[in-house]
Amino acid sequence: MSARLRKALGAIALLIYLCAYIAAAAWAFEALVAPAPLWAQMLYFAAAGLVWVAPLRPLFRWMNNSE
Repeated sequence: MSARLRKALGAIALLIYLCAYIAAAAWAFEALVAPAPLWAQMLYFAAAGLVWVAPLRPLFRWMNNSE
């Protein structure tokens, strides 16, 4: 598979993942964290803002693989 095709497919997968992650994070906030105190909400936003990157490492490696 060419690098150009890998990057195009990876970009599509990234957009799909981000849309799903944003929807899940928003639902989790509304269902679980919204009634919590402000400090808990801030912790949630900090965690949610960092956690999304970890599952994407394999995708980024695959996209930049130069077989």
